[in-house]
Amino acid sequence: MRMGRLFAPLLVLCLVACGSTPATPTPATPTGAPGSTITVGLADRPFQLHVPTTYAAGTKVPLVVLLHGFTSNAAEAESYFKLTAQSDRRGFLYAMPDGTKDSRGDRFWNATDACCAFYGRDVDDSGYLYRLVQAIKAAYAVDPQRVYFVGHSNGGFMAYRMACDHAAEITAIVSLAGAMVNDPALCTPSRPVSVLQIHGTADETIAFTGGANGSQPYPSAEAGLAAWRGYNGCGDAAASGAPMDLDSSLPGAETTVTTYRTGCRAGTRVELWSIAGGRHVPALTGAFPGAVVDFLLGR
Repeated sequence: MRMGRLFAPLLVLCLVACGSTPATPTPATPTGAPGSTITVGLADRPFQLHVPTTYAAGTKVPLVVLLHGFTSNAAEAESYFKLTAQSDRRGFLYAMPDGTKDSRGDRFWNATDACCAFYGRDVDDSGYLYRLVQAIKAAYAVDPQRVYFVGHSNGGFMAYRMACDHAAEITAIVSLAGAMVNDPALCTPSRPVSVLQIHGTADETIAFTGGANGSQPYPSAEAGLAAWRGYNGCGDAAASGAPMDLDSSLPGAETTVTTYRTGCRAGTRVELWSIAGGRHVPALTGAFPGAVVDFLLGR
């Protein structure tokens, strides 16, 4: 979103429950030297891919896919999340795709019935992002047990959608200021997925306590994570981690950490990082990128 702008007109229902029938991926061409960011063709929707400086053909590495917010784009999202340096430091492939444009010219992901196909474009973004992962796997040495999605706002909604539709392909997701599908029955993951929700308690666009885009509701941050505790088989016992300083506009270590891992199947965990007083587009500190990657790679 430019960083985080959301409109709330009448929404077009997205078929969240059904998932997407994957098509044969268009192979990516592995022309990027280690340390380079290249454009990879994928039918009519190319994307950016950063190849870490340590990449060596034949050695499997993690893959992280970053999803921008409504009205934003991949370049803007990277300038906000700053994960390229983490890609080089931690050795993961890093994909930065763009959503398509609606009738107003705003880029969006067709994630759920609550966000964000506001103007009637029924784009199969779930299928597109599945093909993107397969294309990268076809060209690079990707560890299939370490594929991750990270998204802001509309991108956070889309990260949840991918975990619902393609859990067999995804290890963990991170949603910053996004939300889960409102009806947990519409999400049927085929295996457990680790989930981290990061949310400001004063978010003015996607409310921490839940709300609606037009007539379409979305759940609170805690309700969305409760659904994932159920999917993953986690118990209700929570552990508190050390507070973190993730928002430079707020004093001190303003972010509380709540983790659920007792009973979670396949070693997964469900976490909530609550930014006390945080808004929809937190002023991220330098600690944020590393903390997010620690969660992903620590799965």
